[in-house]
Amino acid sequence: MGYSRAVVAGDRVHVSGTAANPADGSPPPDDIYDQTHVCFDLIRIALEQAGTSLANVVRTRVYLVNADDFDGFARAHGEVFGEVRPANTTVLAGLLDPRWKVEIEVEAVLP
Repeated sequence: MGYSRAVVAGDRVHVSGTAANPADGSPPPDDIYDQTHVCFDLIRIALEQAGTSLANVVRTRVYLVNADDFDGFARAHGEVFGEVRPANTTVLAGLLDPRWKVEIEVEAVLP
């Protein structure tokens, strides 16, 4: 398809939409909370490869399939970011794989 997981542009790192596709090739977990953590683990790896970390995330964009999943997503987001508190947009959307409940993209600054 011709895209990058993460792109460095100036002092910013833009991470593409990331769904819960575990790195080991296993199926995505069923639970929104667990899917969110899988997404953030993949995002963490991409940020580290680009020279930054989750601590430097300034924006998250989240695509949820079901509004009822917001609380589980929000709990995981809060655990990952704690005091970082990035700007966030969350929207309802259809995703490509029916097993996916969430897709997340982030923007971070380089330290």
